[in-house]
Amino acid sequence: MSITDSTSIVAENITKSFTTRYQRTAKQVAVAKMKGRKVSDRFDALHDVSFQIEQGESIGLMGLNGSGKSTLLKIINGVMAPDSGSLRTRGRIFGLIATSAGFHPQLSGRENIILNAAILGMTEAETRRKFDEIVDFADIGNRLDTPVGHYSSGQSARLGFSVAVHADCDIFLADEVLAVGDRPFKRKCLKKMEEIRDSGRTLFYVSHAAGSVRRMCNRVLVLQDGHLAFDGDVDEGIKFLHYDDESDEANEPDADEDDADEELGADI
Repeated sequence: MSITDSTSIVAENITKSFTTRYQRTAKQVAVAKMKGRKVSDRFDALHDVSFQIEQGESIGLMGLNGSGKSTLLKIINGVMAPDSGSLRTRGRIFGLIATSAGFHPQLSGRENIILNAAILGMTEAETRRKFDEIVDFADIGNRLDTPVGHYSSGQSARLGFSVAVHADCDIFLADEVLAVGDRPFKRKCLKKMEEIRDSGRTLFYVSHAAGSVRRMCNRVLVLQDGHLAFDGDVDEGIKFLHYDDESDEANEPDADEDDADEELGADI
């Protein structure tokens, strides 16, 4: 598969392995070896994963915990490199993998906006131009000039999300972004994510919530034990995971906007 003007992401036979160590100290390792015990195991977090994403597609990445979703997102974002295979992307990538990553607890919210924007790759001019929008969206009241170390986890998440979603990019990666914050903020997040999707950018959206994946995405990839087990229709992908039980979706944000108050819950 080759990357073209209409292609956003091309993954070919991606494999990424990690080592699990059973002993922590040199003494424990030596004793284990003397007794013929294993000191480590190698496992594939991703194994031979291939797919192609066209520009403007909204992809729901789903799978049980430990299936390899976060590893794949980090490889797409350039944080990790695959052990074998290749990953090619076109355009600017922003990843919302940890909403408050890069924040310095002793710096104010104002200073951390500038710092976090720089970490994400925003230029100084871009940050200045969008600063007021970022602050308004985060809606942290009079805490802007207070050290972030004094913020609640929800306030930090609001600020981190706000910086990320106001950056210009071609590919937007979002890992469980609706798992934090109160219900009004989740509704605002979902609206903003829909704006990103409708702008023609490629959206890679990781969530366990079937309702929000239905609302946000036009295609689903399902990982199982590091393998790409499903690639196709959203409803079929949700059925493949057995996530279509009504009792599991009672608190998910899959309602129309008018009903969001009643149905928007935690995506965890």
